Amino acid sequence: MASVNPFNISDSDEEAERRPNETVDTERSPSEGAPGPPPGNPFSPSADGEPPTLLLSSNRTSPSGEGISLSAAATSAMASSAETRVSVDVIAAQLIRDQYILTALEFHTELLETGRELPRLRDYFSNPGNFERQSGTPPAKDQVLGPGGPLNRAGSISTLDSLDFARYSDDGNRESDERVAESEVPSQERKNFKTSPEIQEPIRPLEKRALNFLVNEYLLKNENKLSSITFSDENDDQDFELWDDVGLNTPKPPDLLQLYRNCGTPLSSPRSMVDVAVGVDLGDLPGNCIIQDPHRKPDLSQQVCSQQTEVVQELEYQISLLNNEKQSLAEQIKKLQSEIQTLKRTVSSTPPTSLDLMPQNTSKPAFSSTSTTTTISSTDPLSMSYPQPPTDNGQYLDIRGVSEPESGPKPPSTQNTSQTCPQSRNEVKSRAPVKFDKPNRNLSPVFQQALLSFCRMCSDSRLGAEVSRIADSEESVMLMLGRCLPHIVPNVLLAKREELIPLILCTACLHPEPKERDQLLHILFNLIKRPDDEQRQMILTGCVAFARHVGPTRVEAELLPQCWEQINHKYPERRLLVAESCGALAPYLPKEIRSSLVLSMLQQMLTEDKADMVREAVVKSLGIIMGYIDDPDKYSQGFELMLLSLADPSERVVSAVHQVFIPAFAAWTTELGTLQTSLIPSLLARIEKLLKQGEHSLDEHKLHVFLSALQSLIPPLFAVVLQNAPFTSRAKAHGDIPAIEVTRFPRPASPLQDVATIIGSREMLSALLLLYDHQLEHEGTTGWESLLWVVNQLLPTLIDIVGRINVTSSTCVHEFSRFFWRFCRTFGKIFTNTKVKPQFQEILRLSEENVDASAGNGILTKATVPIYATGVLTCYNQEEDRKLLVGFLEDVMTTLSLSHAPLDSLKASFVELGANPVYHELLLTVLWYGVVHTSALVRCTAARMFELLVKGVNETLVAQRVVPALITLSSDPEISVRISTIPAFGTIMETVTQKELLERVKMQLASFLEDPQYQDQHSLHMEIIRTFGRVGPNAEPRFRDDFVLPHLHKLALANNSQQVETKRIDIATQLFEAYSALSCCFISEEVMINHFLPGLRCLRTDMEQLSPEHEVILSSMVKECEIKVENRGMADAQGSMSIASSLVGEDAKTKFLSKMGQLTTSGAMLANVFQRKK
Repeated sequence: MASVNPFNISDSDEEAERRPNETVDTERSPSEGAPGPPPGNPFSPSADGEPPTLLLSSNRTSPSGEGISLSAAATSAMASSAETRVSVDVIAAQLIRDQYILTALEFHTELLETGRELPRLRDYFSNPGNFERQSGTPPAKDQVLGPGGPLNRAGSISTLDSLDFARYSDDGNRESDERVAESEVPSQERKNFKTSPEIQEPIRPLEKRALNFLVNEYLLKNENKLSSITFSDENDDQDFELWDDVGLNTPKPPDLLQLYRNCGTPLSSPRSMVDVAVGVDLGDLPGNCIIQDPHRKPDLSQQVCSQQTEVVQELEYQISLLNNEKQSLAEQIKKLQSEIQTLKRTVSSTPPTSLDLMPQNTSKPAFSSTSTTTTISSTDPLSMSYPQPPTDNGQYLDIRGVSEPESGPKPPSTQNTSQTCPQSRNEVKSRAPVKFDKPNRNLSPVFQQALLSFCRMCSDSRLGAEVSRIADSEESVMLMLGRCLPHIVPNVLLAKREELIPLILCTACLHPEPKERDQLLHILFNLIKRPDDEQRQMILTGCVAFARHVGPTRVEAELLPQCWEQINHKYPERRLLVAESCGALAPYLPKEIRSSLVLSMLQQMLTEDKADMVREAVVKSLGIIMGYIDDPDKYSQGFELMLLSLADPSERVVSAVHQVFIPAFAAWTTELGTLQTSLIPSLLARIEKLLKQGEHSLDEHKLHVFLSALQSLIPPLFAVVLQNAPFTSRAKAHGDIPAIEVTRFPRPASPLQDVATIIGSREMLSALLLLYDHQLEHEGTTGWESLLWVVNQLLPTLIDIVGRINVTSSTCVHEFSRFFWRFCRTFGKIFTNTKVKPQFQEILRLSEENVDASAGNGILTKATVPIYATGVLTCYNQEEDRKLLVGFLEDVMTTLSLSHAPLDSLKASFVELGANPVYHELLLTVLWYGVVHTSALVRCTAARMFELLVKGVNETLVAQRVVPALITLSSDPEISVRISTIPAFGTIMETVTQKELLERVKMQLASFLEDPQYQDQHSLHMEIIRTFGRVGPNAEPRFRDDFVLPHLHKLALANNSQQVETKRIDIATQLFEAYSALSCCFISEEVMINHFLPGLRCLRTDMEQLSPEHEVILSSMVKECEIKVENRGMADAQGSMSIASSLVGEDAKTKFLSKMGQLTTSGAMLANVFQRKK
C-alpha cells in the first residue's frame, strides 16, 4: 500500500468515494486497531455533524494507564453550541503535517470508538514505512516530535501500548453494552473495563508469532536450550531463526526483558512524584475551538490538569531511562577506547626482528600514519598472499607486528569480551612493553620486508595463526583451547585420549561462549569410540567435577543434551556411558529434571536397550535417582519400574535390582510412610492374585519375582520396626555397647541391604538391638504399631499364601523356605520363638483330624509343613532347635503314615533339608525312628524316605547308617515293608561306587528275585522292574549286563505264561518302559544276543495279544537290534583286515612328514621331494 501524503487535504467524503473497497491490513498496522462498533449505537454521535476538536496531545502511556481524551471531553462539551464546524479530515491533516502523531493516533482511536473511521488516519497508521527506525541507537530528544523526516519508533511503540485492544475485535462482534464512548465512562470504570480478564479478546496470529519469537529468543539467551527445543517443536509452523517469518515489514520489538522493564505498569520506586500545575490561556486558542461554558469549565480544567500531570510524569520517566542508557553507552565507549589504546601501545612495542619493518629513523609510531601502515601491509609477503587469520577478541599479543592494518574491522565480540573479562583487560594494561635493541641502519622498509621474507614462517594456516599469537590472559587461553582442542583430539591415539579429559573439562567450564562449550562437551562424550570400564570411570569423574563447578542450571543445559544425543548410539559402551552418567549426575541436577527428564530417559533405555550391561547400569542409575527423588507422585512409576526390571531375562540386571534399586526405593517409601501401607501389601496382593489364576499351572517365574522383591524388603522393614519402637528415643550409640554377632543377620546382597547401613551405624544398631530384645522378652509389643503390623497382618497373610502353593513344586518350596529363613534370622530368635512359631504351630496341630486322607487336602499335606520345617525350625542350630525339628518330622511322618495320607509334604521336607549336609545325621535319626517304629505303615514310609536321602549322603554314611537300616527293613515280617526297600536299594546301585557295598545290595536284590517265597509276589516284581528301568541306564555297566538284563529276560519269559491277564498287562507295561530306557545304552554283542533280544521277543509276544500298538514299536526295536548285531559282525571282520594296512599307512605318513620338515621355502626344493630316486 502506498504511503499517504500528509499534505493532501481533501475532503473525507471524496476520499471515501475514491477508495470504497480499501481495507486496513490489521496484521501489519502498528495500532492493531479493529473497526469500531457498527452504526446504530445509541451512544454514537450523529453522522451529519463533526464536533470541534481540542488540539491537545494526550499520551496514553502514563504510568497509571488511564489516558483521558481531552478531545473527547471537548467534543461532548461543545457539540451543542458549535456554529462553525471544521471537517475532521482537515484536523487530521493538520495534526499529521505538524507531526502531532500521538494526538492524531488518539483522535483516530476515538473516531474508531464512535464508528467513524477516517481513511486518511487509517492509511497513515497502517503503513509501517511511516514509523521505521533509522538507527539502532536511542533517538535524540528533539527527534520524537520534531517536524519533517521519519518519525522515531519509540513514540509509536508507546502509543501502541496505550491502545485499549480489549475493546476491539477482528470481527467487530461486540455486545451493545460495550459500545460506550470513552468520554461518557468514568475513569475508574474504564480502568476496570480494560483490565477485566473476562472480556479480553483471544490472541491474534501476528501477536502469537511475535510473542513466540520473543519467548524463544529469551530461552536461548538464558541457556534454556532444552526448553527452547521443546517450544520450537510445539510451534513447528514458525521459523525462529528469522524475524521476517513473523510478518513482512513488521518492526522487531525489544526483547522480553526490555519490554518487562519498560512496561506501562506504575513504578513508584525509580520515579519521584511531583505536583505540576499547567495553565491554558484560552485566548491563545482559536475562537472556534472552545465555546465558553461556565457550567462545564471547572470539570474541563480539572481534566486538563490531571492529564498534563500524567504527561509530565511519563516524559520525565522516559528521560531518566534514556539518560541511564546514554550513561552506560558512554562508559562502554570509554572502555573500548582505552582497550584500543592499550592494544596500540602493546603492538607498537614489537621489535623490528619480529616483522616490525618501520625504519629506524622514523619518529612516528607504527600506527600513526594510515598510509604508511597500508603500504607496509601491501608489501608484507605474509599478509599479501594469504587471507588474514581470525580475529583474537582483542586479548592477544600479535607477533606479526604492523603487518595487520589498524583500520581493519573490529570483531563484534570485542565488546562482550571487554565486559565479561575486565581482569584480563587490566592485565593487558599493566603489562610492561617489551623493548629490543634497534640497529642503527637506514634500510628501506620494502627492502627490510623482502629480506625478512626469507625467514620461512607460516601464518597463513589455522595452526600458523594460532602459533603466531600468544595468549595474554586466562580468558584468551580458554578461547585458544576452545579453538585448538577440536583439532587436537582426532590426532591423539584412542588408547591415550583420556589424558585430554582434564583439558577438555577445564576449557568447557571456563569458556565464555556457549557454542564452544557445547562443542567441547560433545567431544568429551565422543572422545573414545568404545570406552572401556576404566575410561568410562574417568569420563564420569570429569562430568561430576564439571557439575560441581558449574551448578545445576548448566548441567541441565549443557551435559544432559549430550546424554540425550547418545541414548540410541550403535555401540553399547556409549549407551552404557549415558546410563552411568544419569546416575552420577543425579545429585547435581535440578529436582524437577531429576524426576522427569532423567527418569524418562532411563525408563526408555530399560525397555528398549538390548544389551544386558546397559540395562544393568540403567537399573543402578534408577536406584540413585530413587535416592534423590522427592516427588511423591512418582511412587507408582517407581513401583512399575521395579517390577519391570525384576522381570528382566538377564540375571545381572535382576541382581542389580536387588543390590541397588529396591533398597533405594524402600528407603524412599520409608520416608513417605508407605512401606507397610502400600509397597509390601502391593506385592502380597500380586502373589495372591497369581495363586488364584494359576491353580492348575502356576507361573513360578512371576512368583519368584514377587517373592524375591519381598525378601529384599526384609532389612528395611526391620529398620522401620527399630526406628519406630517405643525405646528408640532411649537408644544411645556411645558407651559400653557389645558388638553385634557376625551371624546375627543373614549376609546382605549389598551394603544397601545391611541393616547397620540403613540405621546409620553399627553402634546405633547394637544399642537398638539390646533394647529390642529386652522389649520383646519383658515388656511386650503394646503400642508398637510397626511390629504389630508385622505380627497381625504380614505373618498371617504369608502363612495363608504358603498353604496354597503346590507342595510338589520344589522351586516354590525352596523360595518360600529361604524367605522365612531370612525373615526369622533378621527379626531375631526371640521374635521367632514368640511370634512366628506359635502361629505355625496353631495351624499345624499334629492330629489325624488335621489330615484328610480321602481328599489329601489337610494342612499337613500342604507346603506349610516343609516351609515351616526348613524355613523356620532351621534358623537356629542349637541343641533345642535340632530336637524341635527332629520331633516335628517324626510326628509328621507318623501322622501321615497312620492316616494313609500322601507323603508329598514329608518328601519335600527331606529333599530341601537333604540338600544341606549339615542335616544328614538329623534326617537319618528321624528315619531310624521310623525303622524301629511298631507300625508297619511308618516303617514303609521310612523305607521310601531312604530313597530320597541316599543321593545326597556320602558313601560312608550310606555304608554305616543307610544300608544296615535297609537290610533290617528287608527282613521285616511285613512284605509291604520289604517291597518298600527296593527303590532305595536301586538308588544305591545307581550312585555308590564301593564294590563291597554294591555286592551287598546285589545279593539282597537277588534274594528278592530268586527266593521261591517271592515268585508269586506281583507287587514285588512290579517294583523291581520299575527300579531296574530307572537306575539301569545310570548304573555300572557290569551290574547292568550281569544282573539287570538277565533278570529282565527271566521276568519277560515268565510273564508269557502268566494266566491272570491284569497281572500280565501290568508286568508287560513295566517291561516295555524298562526296555525302552535300556535300549539307549551300549550293550555288548553277547548280552544283546543272549538276553536283550530274547527279552524283547518275549515282550513282543505279550504285546501282540495285549496291546497291538506297543507291538509295532517292539518289532521296530527288535529289527534295529538285529541290524546292529549284523553290522557289528561285519565291522569286526573288516577291522581285522585293516589293522596291517593302517600300520603301513602310518609308517608312510611319518616318513613323508619328516621329509617335509627338512625343506626350506624354496619351490625347487619342494619339487625335488616328488622326484623318483635314480
